Amino acid sequence: MIIDCAVIGGGPAGLNAALVLGRSRRKTILFDDNKPRNAVTSESHGFITRDGIQPQEFKRIAQEELSRYPDVRIERQKVHRINKENNLFLVETENGELYSAKKIILATGFKEVLPDIPRVTEFYGKSLFSCPFCDGWELRDRPLAVITEDQKGFHFAKVVSNWTNDLIIFTNGRKILSLAEQELLKKNGISINEKKISSLIGKEGMLEKIQLEDGTSVPREGGFITAEWKQAASFDSLDYTLNEQGGITTDSWQRTNIEGLYACGDTRIAGPSQLIIAAGEGSMAAIAVNSALIEEKFNQENQHA
Repeated sequence: MIIDCAVIGGGPAGLNAALVLGRSRRKTILFDDNKPRNAVTSESHGFITRDGIQPQEFKRIAQEELSRYPDVRIERQKVHRINKENNLFLVETENGELYSAKKIILATGFKEVLPDIPRVTEFYGKSLFSCPFCDGWELRDRPLAVITEDQKGFHFAKVVSNWTNDLIIFTNGRKILSLAEQELLKKNGISINEKKISSLIGKEGMLEKIQLEDGTSVPREGGFITAEWKQAASFDSLDYTLNEQGGITTDSWQRTNIEGLYACGDTRIAGPSQLIIAAGEGSMAAIAVNSALIEEKFNQENQHA
């Protein structure tokens, strides 16, 4: 059987894409290996009517809503390979199953590579986060840290300062800030610590202080950390182009440079990582897919007339 669209990735972008496709009466398979990037997150924020929801509860509700649409099926397995032959995409799962699809929506998202700091994974998602728009409110007015090792740290620290007047940027031994940047941050009450971090200290994921290699420690009650972003899944055979952030390049309709291939959510751009943005892009991708299928149908009928 040839399906209309295969949606790869079961996060908010993929779920919303599948919802719009189901409501458009399109034969759709949503592939989800249930390994979300936000697995460490206890609450998600910024989505109206769903503010503070647990990610797994969000997903449960979404899948329950999808079950109302008979044309949508969820396959709980990972897609291993995608090849395009003529005008069809051949989707191969890790179990060796093969599916043919007219269109593909990639919504596999990014995965983050955290700085090599002892115990960082214990605190990530509990008191250290990557998105101030997602978690800044909960950390408001506390003594916070921005831990960063790259050039994004300057802008990131400025953004985080919106939620606290007690902020220190830790560069973990790196010289990433120019003199002008340092001066501007200090003028705005943001301290800079360029010493190497030996460990993070705290209990049950709640940060208490940052231990430095020179033996000193700095009390902090939480903060934000910049990570390196990489595609969570790679389908090299499709030869799509990547943007400067490592995301898949698309136009405003989520179309890639490959005919019939669409990308949305964190797969396309690394941040801000908000559910509502990813879901909106999933909706846009599905509308674009449906529009393309309609145009193809009418063009074929016109040719046969």
